[in-house]
Amino acid sequence: MSPDARGAVPEPTCPKCGGAMERGFVVDHTHGGFAKPEWAEGRAEPSVWTGIRMSGKARHPVETFRCVQCGYLESYARPG
Repeated sequence: MSPDARGAVPEPTCPKCGGAMERGFVVDHTHGGFAKPEWAEGRAEPSVWTGIRMSGKARHPVETFRCVQCGYLESYARPG
């Protein structure tokens, strides 16, 4: 999915059935609520205090699309 001349990214079509896909997000449940998911570079290294060590890792928000016909999910982690 490449941006068009205005910089907008078009809505994808489902690679499984060809149906329309709608934008949404997968919810991460936390100890006090909810969080938007992020992609982080490298391997998940354990941390005693936070569960996973995140210091110095590049992170990008995850954007997810769902096929309205078959339910297939496709996610993207674009810089932003």
